[in-house]
Amino acid sequence: MNKYIWLVRLWHSKEEPMFLRSVSSSFIFTHGVPRKLKTRTVFPTLCGTRRASFAAISVYISEDESFQEKRIDSVENRGIRPNHQTLKWLLEGCLKTNGSLDEGRKLHSQILKLGLDSNGCLSEKLFDFYLFKGDLYGAFKVFDEMPERTIFTWNKMIKELASRNLIGEVFGLFVRMVSENVTPNEGTFSGVLEACRGGSVAFDVVEQIHARILYQGLRDSTVVCNPLIDLYSRNGFVDLARRVFDGLRLKDHSSWVAMISGLSKNECEAEAIRLFCDMYVLGIMPTPYAFSSVLSACKKIESLEIGEQLHGLVLKLGFSSDTYVCNALVSLYFHLGNLISAEHIFSNMSQRDAVTYNTLINGLSQCGYGEKAMELFKRMHLDGLEPDSNTLASLVVACSADGTLFRGQQLHAYTTKLGFASNNKIEGALLNLYAKCADIETALDYFLETEVENVVLWNVMLVAYGLLDDLRNSFRIFRQMQIEEIVPNQYTYPSILKTCIRLGDLELGEQIHSQIIKTNFQLNAYVCSVLIDMYAKLGKLDTAWDILIRFAGKDVVSWTTMIAGYTQYNFDNKALTTFRQMLDRGIRSDEVGLTNAVSACAGLQALKEGQQIHAQACVSGFSSDLPFQNALVTLYSRCGKIEESYLAFEQTEAGDNIAWNALVSGFQQSGNNEEALRVFVRMNREGIDSNNFTFGSAVKAASETANMKQGKQVHAVITKTGYDSETEVCNALISMYAKCGSISDAEKQFLEVSTKNEVSWNAIINAYSKHGFGSEALDSFDQMIHSNVRPNHVTLVGVLSACSHIGLVDKGIAYFESMNSEYGLSPKPEHYVCVVDMLTRAGLLSRAKEFIQEMPIKPDALVWRTLLSACVVHKNMEIGEFAAHHLLELEPEDSATYVLLSNLYAVSKKWDARDLTRQKMKEKGVKKEPGQSWIEVKNSIHSFYVGDQNHPLADEIHEYFQDLTKRASEIGYVQDCFSLLNELQHEQKDPIIFIHSEKLAISFGLLSLPATVPINVMKNLRVCNDCHAWIKFVSKVSNREIIVRDAYRFHHFEGGACSCKDYW
Repeated sequence: MNKYIWLVRLWHSKEEPMFLRSVSSSFIFTHGVPRKLKTRTVFPTLCGTRRASFAAISVYISEDESFQEKRIDSVENRGIRPNHQTLKWLLEGCLKTNGSLDEGRKLHSQILKLGLDSNGCLSEKLFDFYLFKGDLYGAFKVFDEMPERTIFTWNKMIKELASRNLIGEVFGLFVRMVSENVTPNEGTFSGVLEACRGGSVAFDVVEQIHARILYQGLRDSTVVCNPLIDLYSRNGFVDLARRVFDGLRLKDHSSWVAMISGLSKNECEAEAIRLFCDMYVLGIMPTPYAFSSVLSACKKIESLEIGEQLHGLVLKLGFSSDTYVCNALVSLYFHLGNLISAEHIFSNMSQRDAVTYNTLINGLSQCGYGEKAMELFKRMHLDGLEPDSNTLASLVVACSADGTLFRGQQLHAYTTKLGFASNNKIEGALLNLYAKCADIETALDYFLETEVENVVLWNVMLVAYGLLDDLRNSFRIFRQMQIEEIVPNQYTYPSILKTCIRLGDLELGEQIHSQIIKTNFQLNAYVCSVLIDMYAKLGKLDTAWDILIRFAGKDVVSWTTMIAGYTQYNFDNKALTTFRQMLDRGIRSDEVGLTNAVSACAGLQALKEGQQIHAQACVSGFSSDLPFQNALVTLYSRCGKIEESYLAFEQTEAGDNIAWNALVSGFQQSGNNEEALRVFVRMNREGIDSNNFTFGSAVKAASETANMKQGKQVHAVITKTGYDSETEVCNALISMYAKCGSISDAEKQFLEVSTKNEVSWNAIINAYSKHGFGSEALDSFDQMIHSNVRPNHVTLVGVLSACSHIGLVDKGIAYFESMNSEYGLSPKPEHYVCVVDMLTRAGLLSRAKEFIQEMPIKPDALVWRTLLSACVVHKNMEIGEFAAHHLLELEPEDSATYVLLSNLYAVSKKWDARDLTRQKMKEKGVKKEPGQSWIEVKNSIHSFYVGDQNHPLADEIHEYFQDLTKRASEIGYVQDCFSLLNELQHEQKDPIIFIHSEKLAISFGLLSLPATVPINVMKNLRVCNDCHAWIKFVSKVSNREIIVRDAYRFHHFEGGACSCKDYW
């Protein structure tokens, strides 16, 4: 400090040292004034020496803030006239020390007063000062009055306007600049593009700016092209962005990041990943921002494999400690459900910011881990990070998912304390909390307290009432929105439409649709998909299809919704056709579309096409999706592919009873009933909960095998689990007992059904009809009508069959004609078959032929086969040949037609025609289905063919059969099995071939079963006349009840009589 002693002495001296003139300016400028000297005292003394001293020292004393306000007044009071250099230093001092706006304005007025406003340097400093202080008006005034404006001045002004989002002023200034022949440079275009980015600018304006950039020869400037790439990408013109990117000769890191980010944001995720790979191959080191963009692309396409590879690259290049990159990795893993990896990255992060915590808290909340999210929130506090609105909104969402209302209320109080209560995200999350926790009163109160102009809150209230199935109040909220002129968004209409779907209110849904059209929301993809969903689920599939074709475009959700609608109503062909059309339009199916397409294949048993879709799912990465795996189980099991079914089943979650039900149901529907029952037993053994679908399928499987014992075991499990009160299960039990031959158990089960629906009545009516109790079937039908249960097509099949089995032709015809007139049912092919069967059983073959010829629909094979079969019974060769001709046209390879025609010629004694028919069968390779009968004895199923000698007890069975026949003959039985053979064949044929399979099965049953157990036999073909007569006599001589289920009906034989009364 010794070198400043003379300054102190000078301070106390009255004289002016001569050497000061030569020393002060340079010395002060070089060394400055020590802080120990008070500048407000030294300054006037030195200023009195000469102006140069003032100019030099002002640089240093300007840092003394206490002196800052008085220095101009001090200069003026001493009569010193500052020059431009002095004012320049003072302005710079204002900029350095953040001087007040008033001080700058005083300097401005001094400049004007001294006539220095034409000085370009001072104008620049004033301009900078006004911009620095945010005085746009002052800056513009100085800008307009500048004697000469440099390109940098123009650029500063444009940048300032752009930062304030004053887009119009930016373009006005740019036009003015060009009109004044000032050539824009990189900085100019950078500012203009920044303005475009900040607001909505017409595309043609951007194109004009781009053209100007090219005109100025800046096509290779990264300063200009990088923001241009970003601008194009943000507005969806990713192709133009790519063209700009490809045109750059030298690309910097920002160029690559801008392009990768742009591709990722415009659904070009795969291309973004490829571009990142290209960058890396070219040896360009990825930046944290590049990693973030490419990881975001992986997140969008849900590619865990690529994400993990990128994670490896992050570790390799040493970015594992970068917070920005780690945040992107945490977000990726959480989105793809890999919570362990996400938490591992979080735990190993050296630095965590609010984004890190928010990402993890949001991920945990979305995945339903509310407790973990709260623990992380506490840890965030311990790390000294304050929560923001995103943090608290995520925590409230977690409470909504968990249903923890009390904790949500605590968070509500906390958000109010922190001043976030009016935040839009917080408001929406809190209202959603009260809505989902069914606290509708609090939700309504909170809704009324908030800024009701927020459409999101209105939407939440629509959903809140919808969750309570309160369509009246939901619609009231919707009407109030219209009254208060709240502009709806894409979520408003779906919120109320989904309630209409749940409650099946199509009429209100159509009214909402009209509002959608008025407000031009029918083109919105989300609204369109919900409309399609509503019409599809509520049965108006044609309307749904019309909306899809007219408005959906390439929206995959709309297409898959339509496919799901067709599948729901079992229009499987249409579902598959729609799926193919979707693919033909270049729309890549999602997991929903693939699942429903496989379900449609299962319904059609289209195995090959189902396998193709399975392969497509594997390629697309959806094969591990649980609903898709369950659909695969259904496909393979319904197509009878047992091994493939189990392979698909093993890929599903072990505890998922949907897959178990798919196996049981699929095997049952494909005819693998024993396999279905094995799966059911295994399911119960492993403790998997059964439901209505499980029991329904298991009962049907037992009924198809006519396994009464196993059916009763299933019934016992149903009773034990409390499902015996379920109407659907009871209906299946009625059918099971009926198919197993116990009509009494079927009646008992029917009477125990508490709530009888149309399926219950159909089950008992058809049961009576199949067992030959036609009168009881018609009585049940009358009771059904009196119970106000409307009959359907299945009901009338049972009624017409009942009339057919007991010979009530006129009454049956009356029922048939009443279908359309009384019940609004158009007859289906099966109803016409019933009428033909009714007429032919009564011997009215000519009338049956006329009825067929007058049918409004084309007769199918079953109609003609029914007529032909009756012609064999009634020996009518003319009509029989007529029926056979039509039948062979429809099914030329069907063996039953040739057998029936052969039998017709045989009973008509037309042996040559019979032999010719059999010769045609041989030539065509058509084989007759052999007759087969089954009977269960001691938990084993025993099957028999005609004249069977392969059974271990064959000798005893045949011996006992001969004894039974002898005893039957003694009371009047006469064998009639030679009507199909001529006299020569009578002599040549081994008598054993006349022993049909049901005779052997019954003989074995009488030999093996206790006297108190009825004999239950199943046969795959119709019982012939001879066997029917034989069984009647055997039931009398053995004093046993014999029940035979053939391909058409049940026959109950007891005491020498049959329930069909010999009319079958």
